Amino acid sequence: MLKGKLAIITGCKRGIGNSIVKVFAENKANIIACARKKDKNFVKECSTLSKRYKVKIDPFFFDLGDELSVKDQVSKIINKYKKIDILVNNAGDIFSSIFQMTSIEKFKKIFQVNFFSPILIMQLVLKNMVLNKGGSIINLSSISVKESNEGRSAYSSSKSALLNISKTISREVGRYNIRVNCVAPGLIDTDMLNLNTKKNIIEDKISTSSLKRLGSPKDVANVILFLASDLSKYVTGETIKIDGGM
Repeated sequence: MLKGKLAIITGCKRGIGNSIVKVFAENKANIIACARKKDKNFVKECSTLSKRYKVKIDPFFFDLGDELSVKDQVSKIINKYKKIDILVNNAGDIFSSIFQMTSIEKFKKIFQVNFFSPILIMQLVLKNMVLNKGGSIINLSSISVKESNEGRSAYSSSKSALLNISKTISREVGRYNIRVNCVAPGLIDTDMLNLNTKKNIIEDKISTSSLKRLGSPKDVANVILFLASDLSKYVTGETIKIDGGM
């Protein structure tokens, strides 16, 4: 489905991002696999997947909390590869605390990772996509935007901002054959969920959902594959919930 296309994916070391890399590689995309810290095991995994699926997977490392590093590394990617077909802004951070106990500095930190760095990456990549007259951008928002769960004021508002700006950008770049969409995962079986959400809350949400189970990272990756591929070439400005019927 993605043969011959080049994708930038952030947050690739584990969870949803790691599944996106595997699903994209299976579908013959060449991949710029971005992660926060250099890791020999991750580099080895990229090499193994590259050989297995006969695609190019090039790891890059930068911290979304460091704006200068983001700008420097993404610029290097674009200068090296010239044509970017797909961008998946997957990497993000979560924080739980009641609003009155959440400092402005913490809000700024969460927004830097979940909003400002993704929009900086979009600005840089869009210059390339406009020149090449095409592309697909997929941003990961969250079901938290709709649920507005207690203690998630910083996280939910940052993901809401990303969702809404995606719609605006889609209107501005559609004339260049560039599509911008969001996915909003619900309860996905990742370290981020299990380390930051109480077990009883997870069980309660599962019991009231339609499918009665947690989602897997691959469930999300498959929807992103659809949005990245030509199967969705008339879909833009949309947000697809992946929540098992919450």
